[in-house]
Amino acid sequence: MTAIPQVTSAVSHDSLEIPLIDFSTFSSPTASAETKLTTAKAILSGFQNAGFIYLRNHGIPKDVVQHTFAQSAEFFARPQSQKDALAWTTPEANRGYVAQGREKVTDFTDAKEIEELRAAEGEDIKESLEIGREGEKDHPNHWPEVDGEKFKASMLDFFEKCKDLHVQVMRAIAVGLGIDEKWFDKYCDVGDNTLRLLHYPEVKATVFKENERKDMAGGLQVLSPNGNFVNATPIEDTIVVNAADLLARWSNDTIKSTKHRVVEPPAPAASGVHPARYSIAYFCNPNFESYIDAIPNTVDEAKGKKYPGINSGEYLVQRLTATY
Repeated sequence: MTAIPQVTSAVSHDSLEIPLIDFSTFSSPTASAETKLTTAKAILSGFQNAGFIYLRNHGIPKDVVQHTFAQSAEFFARPQSQKDALAWTTPEANRGYVAQGREKVTDFTDAKEIEELRAAEGEDIKESLEIGREGEKDHPNHWPEVDGEKFKASMLDFFEKCKDLHVQVMRAIAVGLGIDEKWFDKYCDVGDNTLRLLHYPEVKATVFKENERKDMAGGLQVLSPNGNFVNATPIEDTIVVNAADLLARWSNDTIKSTKHRVVEPPAPAASGVHPARYSIAYFCNPNFESYIDAIPNTVDEAKGKKYPGINSGEYLVQRLTATY
């Protein structure tokens, strides 16, 4: 018997509806075509209307997630000198350790605007480690030399599990769009993705008041259709998936890229100090050699094709150059 697709609301506020979807009703080998189609349409609808979805029963075991977080915490507890030895170098590589204050998230592409933004903002209080596809000849990952084998094995295992989930989600989007289920496979089989480990150190609440423009530790908020930021509260054993800019462009804006931010979390009343937080993000990209043009069934005579085609790798380098 095939399970009935389970779709509820993870967020429902200020006209923003982010669905919570049981992904097993698409990914299960026993799922019927009808069930897969219903789930796929729910996923596509979530991306079209909110730009975000929550997935449960996503296929990555809970103990693997917990182990990966534990390994991440151990990495950031290393001496600063060990982390600095793994420093991020170039947008083309996009691998290595990013110290506090280096990243500035922006939509700007003009060099002058980017420099003005960097000058205006205070230090961004977070550190990260960027991990890419292993074995890329010219851009190796930066692994710790001291007791790093266990960490490396854990991260590569998690990277592959996320890569498999990426393929499955893209298959769901394809089914929702009414194109061949495996249409995207040729665009994401290489795994030119980035696993990002994030650490927000303990910080006094007064720091946020002194640096109001900063995007720092705290809760995810998503911009509602009414122009207000709404809390996207974490739900245990789920993954939050953001469609983001390139997929919106690739889909001719059929899919939505919604502005979002990270804001100050509630501070403990007595201490006024935010405890350290850890987050893990997995950035999914088309293969860097892929030429990205409008996806089938996303262009019609009324709106035409809104964007010229672009090489996936070149697009990412442009965005990273603006960020670092």
